[in-house]
Amino acid sequence: MPTKKADKKTVSKKGTQSSHITKKIAAAEAVKTVKKPAKKIPKAAKLALNAAPATPASVKKQPLKGSGASKYQKIRGILLQQKAALLSEAEVARNELPEQSIFPDMGDQASAETDTNFMLRLRGREQRLLIKIDEALERIDSSTFGICDDCGLEIDVKRLEARPVTTMCIECKMHQEEDEKRREV
Repeated sequence: MPTKKADKKTVSKKGTQSSHITKKIAAAEAVKTVKKPAKKIPKAAKLALNAAPATPASVKKQPLKGSGASKYQKIRGILLQQKAALLSEAEVARNELPEQSIFPDMGDQASAETDTNFMLRLRGREQRLLIKIDEALERIDSSTFGICDDCGLEIDVKRLEARPVTTMCIECKMHQEEDEKRREV
């Protein structure tokens, strides 16, 4: 019989220890979950939180300080030269566009159609570039040229000289291309 009592005492001691440990864990968890009072958010930050997230369409471009038109005269000249060259090439291409002809050989007919389609695709690309050039010239006139459509920061002049029709800074363009690559995979 004495052995049974010893067993009961051991069990009761373990039960006491485990309840003691459980109480410590509960107390520690209670300390962890104590909420701190929220810090006051400035009024401007509240307005920013409630506003829609910035997207290329919702980023409002602010005019550059100083005269944007005078700052980008070199780039304006480049754009005007490109536009004149594209317009003269388009005129030449329109005059040289082959007429529909009937060829006795089907291979010749297919080759002529391929050439015509290629010329039309080139004209489509040139047309889109002309539109971009006109938009860039309008941005220069409105002093919003050189501002990234994505982040709203100023685009580096070297990038603008290399690609005057660009609307994005190099960082935003790289992010856009990375996103496109991820979507393709």
